[in-house]
Amino acid sequence: MSDSQRFPVAAHALAYLAHKGAYDPGHAAASAVLAASVPTNPVVIRRVTALLAKAGLIATRPGASGGSWLLRRPEDIRLDEVLKAVNGCAHLGSPPAGAKGCPIGEHIPRQVGKVLTLADQAASDALAKITIADLLADNAPALAGVVIHGSCSEAIRAAEAAPA
Repeated sequence: MSDSQRFPVAAHALAYLAHKGAYDPGHAAASAVLAASVPTNPVVIRRVTALLAKAGLIATRPGASGGSWLLRRPEDIRLDEVLKAVNGCAHLGSPPAGAKGCPIGEHIPRQVGKVLTLADQAASDALAKITIADLLADNAPALAGVVIHGSCSEAIRAAEAAPA
C-alpha cells in the first residue's frame, strides 16, 4: 500500500469501528469486514490497524475470532493523531540535495524544507480540529463549507487548458 493511502484507509477503518459500536473485544470487527467496507485487501487493513494499535487508538486480537475495536470514543480521536500514527506527518516530499557550488542549489533545498515543514504543520493544525465523530456526522461543524475537489493532477490539467 502506498503511503498516500494509509491515512484515508485508517480514517475509514476508525469510522467504521465507531459506526458499528466496536468498543470492546466482544464487538471487534474482523479485518475482512473492514477491508470490504474500504474496499481493500485484509492484509492492508491489518498493516494499518497494527499502526493504529501501536498508537493506542485501537486494540486488536489476532486469529479467526480476532478483530479490532476502538480504545477511545470517536469524538476523542483527532485526525492529526491518525495521520501521525500511520504516516508520521503529511510528508509532501523531501527537497533535493542541490548542487555544491551553485548558489541556488545550496540555498533552495533549505528553503523548500522550510516550506514543507510549514505545509505539514498546516495540515496537522487543520486535522487537529476534526474527529472521527465528525466523519460520521452529516453536518459536522468542523467540515462545514468544505467543498470536495478533484485530484491535484485534474486541477493542474484544468489550469493548463485554460486560456491565458
